[in-house]
Amino acid sequence: MTISTTNKLLGVAGAAALLVALAGCGTAPQAAPTDAAPDVDVVDGFKPCLISDEGGWNDKSFNQSAKEGMDSALEELGVEGIELESTTPNDYAPNLEQLVSEGCTFIVSVGFNLSAATVESANANPEIDYAIIDDLADNDFDGTTDAPNIKPLVFNTAEAAYLGGYAAAAWSAETGVNKVGTFGGMQIPSVAVFMDGYALGVDKYNEDKGASVELFGWDVAGQEGAFTGGFAANDTAKQTAQSVLDQGVDVILPVGGPIYESAAAAIADGGSDVKMLGVDSDLAAKDDSVADITLVSIMKAIDVAVHDATVEAAGGEFEVAPYIGTLENEGVKLSGFGAFESELPEGLADELTALQDAIIAGDITVESKNSPKQ
Repeated sequence: MTISTTNKLLGVAGAAALLVALAGCGTAPQAAPTDAAPDVDVVDGFKPCLISDEGGWNDKSFNQSAKEGMDSALEELGVEGIELESTTPNDYAPNLEQLVSEGCTFIVSVGFNLSAATVESANANPEIDYAIIDDLADNDFDGTTDAPNIKPLVFNTAEAAYLGGYAAAAWSAETGVNKVGTFGGMQIPSVAVFMDGYALGVDKYNEDKGASVELFGWDVAGQEGAFTGGFAANDTAKQTAQSVLDQGVDVILPVGGPIYESAAAAIADGGSDVKMLGVDSDLAAKDDSVADITLVSIMKAIDVAVHDATVEAAGGEFEVAPYIGTLENEGVKLSGFGAFESELPEGLADELTALQDAIIAGDITVESKNSPKQ
């Protein structure tokens, strides 16, 4: 059973077979949360809890995926938990305080923006186990986690985004437009890592095909690009999306949870034939209102990471070694292409499989300064 609260104060297969996916450094995750009860002797008093960032549980992205992983673990373990939904950054510290006061023994924070508050809470409560998604909790940048009881759940998304960038470039080259774009929410490593991989994948396509697909919205070398400054689907996000669309792109990658809604609105207003890439979850499956424009999604196995960390903590086997999702260990992946599978450029599915194999074998290294260090 889950006690779900919203706070302020309240509390609440061809190409489709290309699921190139999920992973870990340390213990590798299961392929997916299962419905069968895990073989775990739950420690007395175990109470797992989850706190979202301001994107909320229905962001069709990393918050929702984390909640699904926690919900699955709670059901399998037969325990009660608490899930607090933050609506502004001002909720982070009070929400964590509330979870501590309500007796949580394992707390998962969703997102980079909760890092400072999570570190403070963890240091003040060394008897509680913590995990944080998309951050190493290393705010002093000394190479170590800033509290001894935090497990980072992070993802080398650049590898899957590389495949997504290659696919986007192939699509745009096939249409004759030869222009793709991207924009992000906040310029933080867990966002920029998508944009790095995407850009490098476009470069790889151009190199292999002698093509000249242009990228707008992100410069890998200068680490500069188009950002909304937040993760809300609002006028700023729509204007940012429009600024990229105005460059004439016919594929766009919005990186930042709900901001895909703003990109979709800008595409609709323009009446042009532009395709979009999803992030974190399979966007076409999560939101069928954009399935007709979602070419493919660059996914992270956040649900599996949260599920597995919760089960480990429940059995008294919690380890703080970072979990790092990669292609090799199936922590990151591309979704299928859905309705667009039959329209893909000839040979693209095989090319993506070959690229994936080369990355896993170490023949291709996707270099991003925003990737988590192993």
